[in-house]
Amino acid sequence: MQSLREIYKIGRGPSSSHTMGPERAINIMRERYPNADLFKITLYGSLALTGSGHGTDTVIAKTAAPVKCEVSFDAETACPVHPNTMNIEVYENGKAVCAKRVYSVGGGTVVFEGEKTELIEKYADDGIYPHNSFAEIAEYCKDKKLRLWQYAEQCEGKEITQYLFEVWERMKATVHEGLTTSGTLPGCLKTQRRAQKLYSQKHIDESAQTKENRLVCSYAFATSEQNAAGGIIVTAPTCGACGVVPAVLMYMQETRGFSDLQIVHALAAGGIIGNIIKKNASISGAECGCQAEIGSACCMASAALAELFEMGLDQIEYAAEVAMEHHLGLTCDPIAGLVQIPCIERNAVAAMRAINAVSLANFLTDSRKISFDLVVKTMYNTGKDLLNGYRETSGGGLAKYYEIKNN
Repeated sequence: MQSLREIYKIGRGPSSSHTMGPERAINIMRERYPNADLFKITLYGSLALTGSGHGTDTVIAKTAAPVKCEVSFDAETACPVHPNTMNIEVYENGKAVCAKRVYSVGGGTVVFEGEKTELIEKYADDGIYPHNSFAEIAEYCKDKKLRLWQYAEQCEGKEITQYLFEVWERMKATVHEGLTTSGTLPGCLKTQRRAQKLYSQKHIDESAQTKENRLVCSYAFATSEQNAAGGIIVTAPTCGACGVVPAVLMYMQETRGFSDLQIVHALAAGGIIGNIIKKNASISGAECGCQAEIGSACCMASAALAELFEMGLDQIEYAAEVAMEHHLGLTCDPIAGLVQIPCIERNAVAAMRAINAVSLANFLTDSRKISFDLVVKTMYNTGKDLLNGYRETSGGGLAKYYEIKNN
């Protein structure tokens, strides 16, 4: 499996696969061809169908500048390898010098065709982690008496802990920015920011449970709204699902007094869970629907919270399994191709569900029947069975039936 740096990436929204991935691909090609004077980019599949709403063409042009860039959308050609496919043609002095096919596989990760033997090596695996399933990792950790964060540090070195401190600082900053910003999000939907209202307006008869839900949701909204506005966020594991993990961890730090180091250890545990999903299934909404994004984020948040409470490996596994099991089949249907409706609310709901999953794990782990590895496999196959319209094409679900009003 890859480094946790590939799960937690700091960058601009609104989409890890539609903006961060193409941006990364163009930067790589600029480094390889410093004398290029023209890029011709063709977007296929989901990149073509929702690229305009995500601002893919705008990000590509800005990244390529001052090199001239021509971007075209091809929504008809099949994408047999991955639905987020793009071609990059490089020209120098009017002559084509290179053509590369690139796959944006989710979480801002890109794979260049032909540079690895198979895309399904998941994805350009760097072999930092010697184990690829939760069962293998749990067996190793139990044998060595390691917690998940210690396993991550053992595999990656203490540098990963320092990097996760940077990730946590960015997550907190994004929440703060979202809570202190009002107005309308960009795009034709004219979606109002709601994080500030959720945070500041108490319920008329607010119980402790209602307050918890309100605050957790406000943090998720804050992060997701910053993402939708093109702000700086942390993928966890994607841009579209970036609000779940920070919402849960920030609420717990504020109410339970956990230290930043404890939060960082929790992020490592959550990252291992996200890594397993990415390796054995997918974190791409274009490939497997929103279950792969929000479902994965909920798993990560559940595992991170269970680590904060120093629960056992079996309980961490059960919390993550419950989190994914109850997102199975969730479609990716962003209205107008914008990462706003229903995406922002889904982050809030998933954050609350992560807390509930940990509560169940605290009581019911000894009676569970389903392993985390099994539910990950199920999610992947479920995603492959989804009709194309329900996998980030804006061709089905809410995106199909919602009528956009010009007002």
